[in-house]
Amino acid sequence: MTTPSSTPVAAPGGAGAGDTEGVQIAAIAAGHSRRMPGWFIILWRNGKCRVGIWMLAAFVLVAVCAPLIAPYGPHVDSFGLSQTPSGAHWLGTTARGEDVFSQLVYGARTSLLVGVVAGVLSTLIAMAVGLTAGYLQGAVDEVLSFFVNLGLVVPVLPLLITLAAYAPVKGLTLIITVITITGWPYGARVKRAQIITLRTRDYVTAAKFAGDSTARIITYEIAPNMMSLIVVSFMGSALGAIGAEAGLAFLGLGDPQTTSWGTMLNQASVGGAMTTGQWAWLVAPGLVLALLITAFTLVNFGVDALSNPHLRED
Repeated sequence: MTTPSSTPVAAPGGAGAGDTEGVQIAAIAAGHSRRMPGWFIILWRNGKCRVGIWMLAAFVLVAVCAPLIAPYGPHVDSFGLSQTPSGAHWLGTTARGEDVFSQLVYGARTSLLVGVVAGVLSTLIAMAVGLTAGYLQGAVDEVLSFFVNLGLVVPVLPLLITLAAYAPVKGLTLIITVITITGWPYGARVKRAQIITLRTRDYVTAAKFAGDSTARIITYEIAPNMMSLIVVSFMGSALGAIGAEAGLAFLGLGDPQTTSWGTMLNQASVGGAMTTGQWAWLVAPGLVLALLITAFTLVNFGVDALSNPHLRED
């Protein structure tokens, strides 16, 4: 007599096989969702954003590990003057005998620091002004909109140069302060327009009937639904801050004791890098500055996909 098997075997292609396959797919998807958040998956699936993330991670790694990567200190001037690239000095030396490659590595710290700090401060001010004006409306909106419009019509570049030129103390703190003062109005205008469309939504009305305060409604109900716009605003502010710092330093309005790519461009121009044939000293700071701005721009493609599902890649 034949004894039935204790383990049932599903027929190939039958319902049991389909259910098993569905369970396996669901388990794999659940495992992926536990390992990384959904917003990061959307960013990572965007090809341009993925390249930007790798580039930005490389710049951050260089900035953090600058003392380990740079062969010399940024202000060590015990080498020959205006040397061309060689095995000892990959990008040559400056007119004061400093290693160009070491300054290039340490300059990443300055650009990232200015971009992140000034970008965060500008975004916070723009959020506070834009969300408050758009939600409260009335007299508050009129007063805040006046300052926003005033900041938009004032020419930014002459104001930046004037503030940086006549400030009694030079340094990164001054640069960050000047960029923050001039960089928040546009972001505030965009956020005000967005919150006007969100303040009449059902979930906001329900929060009002529940007795939630204005600050709580703005913070917990409206701001999370504007997160992609806030991130885009931060990226734009960071890009503007990095470019503004490099521009002011190139014009000689930065702190000469601070090593930055803009300062390197200024010293290369003053030191006659073109006449002495030191193209590496002149080209390298501008090239890495362009690559950093490109990295932020590529990441911005993925941030756009967070708010617009039509831009997401399968």
